[in-house]
Amino acid sequence: MSIVIEQPVEARLVAAAPRMPSIPATLHYDRSDPFAVRMTFPAPATLEGVEVCWTFARELLVSGLEGAVGFGDVRVRPYGYDRTVLEFHAPEGTAVVHVRSGEVRSFLGRTMDLVPVGLEHLQVDLDHDLAELMRGPC
Repeated sequence: MSIVIEQPVEARLVAAAPRMPSIPATLHYDRSDPFAVRMTFPAPATLEGVEVCWTFARELLVSGLEGAVGFGDVRVRPYGYDRTVLEFHAPEGTAVVHVRSGEVRSFLGRTMDLVPVGLEHLQVDLDHDLAELMRGPC
């Protein structure tokens, strides 16, 4: 049985305008994919007008609370004591958002209560996943 943790967060889009607009976002964690977290932005908050979801390592979010991490599509770093910056790099451009570090810590605490760091591998059923891959389309 999959257990999913979801937490709405207030994200502030960093733009050239002096006031950063707030946009809704949701952090997701699914025990069946224990190494990953997702951050979802609803359709009205995106340029394309469709929901956008980014998946990245939970460890990236954990480490990003303390220092700058990430070299790929997702980068995370602290911004002062109470903000965390997430950068999402895509061919269309880069989105930079600020979220409250307290919200991120709360979310991560809930994920770690569900699956402690270092024990993620116990949630993965490699035999089942391999059987699904080998079975292929019917």
